[in-house]
Amino acid sequence: MPTTTAPARPAHRETKRRRVLALGALALGAFGIGLTEFVVVGLLGPLGEDLHVSISTAGLLVTGYAASVAIGAPIMTAIGANLPRKTMLVILMALFIAGNVLAAVAVTYGQLMTGRVVSALCHGAFMGIGPIMAASLVAPEKRSRAIALMMTGLTLANVVGVPFGTALGQQLGWRAAFWAIVAIGAASLAAILLFVPARANDKGEGLRGELAVFRRPQVWLVLTITMLGWGAAYAAITFLEPLLTRVSGFETSTVPWLMLLFGVGLTAGNLLGGRLADRAVMPALYGTLAAATAALVVFAFAVHSPVPAAIMVFVLGAAGFAMVPVLQTRVLDAAAGAPSLASSVNAAAFNVGIALSAWFGGLAIDAHWGLTAPIWIGVAMGAAALAVTVAASRRT
Repeated sequence: MPTTTAPARPAHRETKRRRVLALGALALGAFGIGLTEFVVVGLLGPLGEDLHVSISTAGLLVTGYAASVAIGAPIMTAIGANLPRKTMLVILMALFIAGNVLAAVAVTYGQLMTGRVVSALCHGAFMGIGPIMAASLVAPEKRSRAIALMMTGLTLANVVGVPFGTALGQQLGWRAAFWAIVAIGAASLAAILLFVPARANDKGEGLRGELAVFRRPQVWLVLTITMLGWGAAYAAITFLEPLLTRVSGFETSTVPWLMLLFGVGLTAGNLLGGRLADRAVMPALYGTLAAATAALVVFAFAVHSPVPAAIMVFVLGAAGFAMVPVLQTRVLDAAAGAPSLASSVNAAAFNVGIALSAWFGGLAIDAHWGLTAPIWIGVAMGAAALAVTVAASRRT
């Protein structure tokens, strides 16, 4: 009498499960990194009081972090150019944990800043190598969506992590927020070790190969587009709180809810950008840049009325973050063969764009051009990004 056996679980289901777990591990790392960067914004007051520094001095914890990301991204990636990419991710996450432990136990402003700098050193390299690993987990026609799923960690850090970290720090002391980040970093490190596969293609092309791609004009063009395009989006985002309270007329107590709406827009735009980039990268790049620039123009007029302003907060988040997976995919194409260093420099270019738009916007406000002046600076940067994209298309 023939025996019957239960059908074996399809291999493709197991493969899909492992792929999801690996992408989740990368997204968890991105969540911790995004939380580290932004959580101090809501804790500047308690930090300043406890460490006996002014609010402006405490604010340098944000500036110092961003500067360290921009400087550390290419340096850390170059140092690890000969290592397998998974090994490099593990080292970077261990460094991230160490930096946040140092911040959590800091008793002086200098110690806290040192911890922030150490954490920031891993930021750009992780966000440069992570998308390469995410793209390698899926079929080529789905790589942008995989990158977008990893980047969801950053958007959730803004939507969920920062409000929770701020509340935790205000209730239990600012050090509690950093200890929570340490726990998230430890969970991410364990998940990367367990779930991210160690593949033969995980190893880079070495420092010489990574540097060679910078001879390609397309690499420099996409880095410029990233800097200008993301700077355009952040020109308004940087000054969103005073715009909403002083121009739109919202109460301060309403701002957290508006920022939650903004975060939902970030998440939706990120996932949409991944889908668009998988269809066609260059049209997606044109479309997302044009959408972000147009959203800024509309916001410049809508910001004077509460309801239109609230709608545009969501649209700004969606249009701005839709660029991210598109730009990450484009730099992988431009630096094909040895993308690790170029991808990490692209992560640094995001931060350079943030710094430039914030600086120009601050100069415009100090020159008494009004709080809406940074929005128009963003429009100019968006138009410049579109012009560089046209130039890149013609060279191709």
